[in-house]
Amino acid sequence: MEKDAPSPTPKALLAAVKRLLRPLVRLLITKGMGLSALTEMLKEVYVDVAITEFPTAGKKQTDSSISILTGVHRKDVKRLRTKKDRGPTAPRSVGIGAQLIARWVGSPQTTDKKGRPLPLPRQAESPGGPSFDSLVAGISTDVRPRAVLDEWLRLGIASLDKEDRVVLNQLAFVPQKSLEEKAFFLGRNIHDHIAAASYNLLGEGNPQLERSVHYSELTPESAAALAQAAERAGMEALLDINRLALDLAAKDKGKENATRRINFGLYFYKGATTFKQLRVNDDTDETAGR
Repeated sequence: MEKDAPSPTPKALLAAVKRLLRPLVRLLITKGMGLSALTEMLKEVYVDVAITEFPTAGKKQTDSSISILTGVHRKDVKRLRTKKDRGPTAPRSVGIGAQLIARWVGSPQTTDKKGRPLPLPRQAESPGGPSFDSLVAGISTDVRPRAVLDEWLRLGIASLDKEDRVVLNQLAFVPQKSLEEKAFFLGRNIHDHIAAASYNLLGEGNPQLERSVHYSELTPESAAALAQAAERAGMEALLDINRLALDLAAKDKGKENATRRINFGLYFYKGATTFKQLRVNDDTDETAGR
């Protein structure tokens, strides 16, 4: 008996993938990455996903079976299966910096009544009091607080006031100069956004949070006003979630079932309206909340 032919990929999904690839391809072209390099990377990802996400029950995965599943040539499958990939690793400054800011803006000891980060002395003014050095030491004893401070001063993330206290200039860790750090956040955040949207599209369980508000035909002034409002509301939401997450993470530390991670993000895009890209068909409504 012949096996049923695989269902064709829905046109709506193809259109969505093509659209989401446009900004990525623009980035790759700008950074000098051509199609051949991307194709090789796609082959590697296809093979890895097939091995980890589509195991054959009771059977050994062969190069031929993976080739049929993915469309990657069998010779390439064999080559890529033996390739060692350590996976993405966060730059050292990202790991320490993100944790440091999360604790600074999430702890009652280092924030005022409105939740704004307080200026911190380099060293505690009283035993057990808050300080920049103790904040760094609470995250890692392998890094000198002075080294972190110098890097933050260079990037403009922090400054020193007249009393030589460390002042946090940004409520979110947004690297201004390091391509390595920006690329890490690109991979992590966009991966998780697509993962949540894909999970919902496949209908594998209760929908995960993945919503947006989108309007078109706005003036530049209106778009700028909305950008400011979104930043205010978004930062409040991020800080609230950060405080709760910081508290729960401390309670969960050391528990055997503490095996989950979360990523709650916000984005705001402002650009020219392009009806050719926005409308899938004549019934598409691009002036609604989702």
